[in-house]
Amino acid sequence: MPSFRRRASVIDADRVDEPPQEPERRTDADDVLSLADEAEAEAAEAEAVAAAARARARAIRLRRQAQAAGSGAAQDSADAEAPVDSESDVADAKPEAAEAVELTEPSADIRTDVADHEAEKPVRQRRGSRLGRILKVVTAVVAVATTAALITLSVLMVLNHRNQAAEDQHRAEYAAAARQSVVTLMSLDFNKAKEDVQRIVDNSTGQFHDDFKNQAEDFIKVAQDSKVITEVTVNSTGVESMTDNTAVVLVSATSRVTNSAGAKQEPRSWRLSVNLERVGDQIKMAKVEFVP
Repeated sequence: MPSFRRRASVIDADRVDEPPQEPERRTDADDVLSLADEAEAEAAEAEAVAAAARARARAIRLRRQAQAAGSGAAQDSADAEAPVDSESDVADAKPEAAEAVELTEPSADIRTDVADHEAEKPVRQRRGSRLGRILKVVTAVVAVATTAALITLSVLMVLNHRNQAAEDQHRAEYAAAARQSVVTLMSLDFNKAKEDVQRIVDNSTGQFHDDFKNQAEDFIKVAQDSKVITEVTVNSTGVESMTDNTAVVLVSATSRVTNSAGAKQEPRSWRLSVNLERVGDQIKMAKVEFVP
């Protein structure tokens, strides 16, 4: 009996001193599960950040394509906002997630889009330069055409003014010559009949000059015998037609005659068609007709 108890006490003592193993095993399993949960959470977070970065990279690529198509103002505002959001999100992510984002495929797409955009710049510049040259040529042609038209118009106006001034001058000269011719032809004083007839001969030309010169002696004799005195007043003149050297002028005149037959300043109205011709620096009568 006594020996049995000692054996049992020894065995009990040995059992008490042996360290318990089961609780430590539970603690290690819990820690492993906790670490696994944390790893899964970090992986999910990194995956979410990577997905967000890819989405933003795609948005940046689309915005750059829109900018290349011509929407400059909207693209500037979109590009200004995109880097701010991306930087704030990447700053909140884990270092491992940031490295994953930098190595993903959208970064290569962004570089490709930038390269394409840079490659398109010379094409747009050449098109703009060609369009600028075309506009310059068109502007120069329009300016030259406008200048030529203005010069032509100015020349025509000057020539027209000169022609009109020359025509008015000729008209005035012919009207004055016709007035003086009628006064010279119809004014007669028997006391100086020879001088009056010679003045008519000197101021006439052509067939009229020859005919009047051949009848000058008879005309002088009739004037002296009838003791005629004629005074003429020209009322109006009108140039019917003219050239540089000839003209036809209508003249309205009134004469007052005094003679030995009893005429006492009786007025008479006349209408005459006078043909004039320029001879040297003088305008002379070429023909005179009385018209009703």
